Amino acid sequence: MTFKYSVTLPISGGNKLSRFKDWAERHVPAVRYSLPPQTPIKTETMTIRLASLEERQHLLQAFARSSQM
Repeated sequence: MTFKYSVTLPISGGNKLSRFKDWAERHVPAVRYSLPPQTPIKTETMTIRLASLEERQHLLQAFARSSQM
């Protein structure tokens, strides 16, 4: 599967990958995404790769509604 689109979300602290996976399961279970293998604790953002523009838009709308990760 090709993940041609991306979105960078603000997320700080540890366990970014597992926190995003938990959030995605609850808010956007149908969205197909690819995460980086790891993220440093010091970073304040994380880039998520997505398969389509529609999924990117759906993820951004869900993120705006939830406002917490």
